[in-house]
Amino acid sequence: MKADYHMHTSFSKDAHTQPEEMIEAAIQKGLQTICITDHMDKDVMIKGEEFIFDTDLYFEKIQDLQQKYKGKIEVLIGVEVGMQPHLSEYFKEYTRKYPFDFVLGSVHVIGGVDPYYPEFFEGKTDTQAFREMLDETIENIQLYSDYDSLGHLDYIVRYGRNREKEYSYEKFKEQIDFILKFLIENGKGLEVNTAGLKYGLPFAHPHPDIIKRYVELGGEIVTLGSDAHKPEHVAYDFEKVKPLLQECGVKYLTKFKSRKPFFELI
Repeated sequence: MKADYHMHTSFSKDAHTQPEEMIEAAIQKGLQTICITDHMDKDVMIKGEEFIFDTDLYFEKIQDLQQKYKGKIEVLIGVEVGMQPHLSEYFKEYTRKYPFDFVLGSVHVIGGVDPYYPEFFEGKTDTQAFREMLDETIENIQLYSDYDSLGHLDYIVRYGRNREKEYSYEKFKEQIDFILKFLIENGKGLEVNTAGLKYGLPFAHPHPDIIKRYVELGGEIVTLGSDAHKPEHVAYDFEKVKPLLQECGVKYLTKFKSRKPFFELI
């Protein structure tokens, strides 16, 4: 597990670590490749500021670091776009404008509200909330297609009142199967995100039954990321990933460069 394709730096509004610190941490952990994927969550506010960053400055900074660390580690330029139905055209133009190596498509908000905030769950059960997130994901992936892999599919489970107790693949099979089939039919990947373990869930995102089902349906594009916001979380619990993926039937991990997939045998 030598590549981490999901991490954040001080370009993200919810991270404070300089890109150099994340790169140094990755080198110390023996990684060969990292892809920095800072948050572009347009129309989402955090502490009075929109959850976006200066993309031109981002490229300038990381391209300088690519040269600085050349021969030590491969540093790629990615982005995590926060999909919302009304932003599909905006993100189509955005991701065409910049030469990203990798675009991670994620759903962080439902109806403009992030389930990170407890008020999202007010007046509804965890089951209802999970269905809302899956429905919004279905809507998003049908409207916006210029991403390479779908990030942390069951992100919302971290924040449920009862965590994973009301969650399983079987319980939400119809919605999850729709998502997985749509990804496969459209050549999109599924991210395995170890932040689920960091947040105390008994699984990485998504649940192993979902990874297994993706493979059963013919899915082949699996990307791996830690979702690190701090140096100590780079490649978080990656040592647990290989047996997990093998158990789910995954044979290859996928790396992207210039938006093109490369498959590496696990």
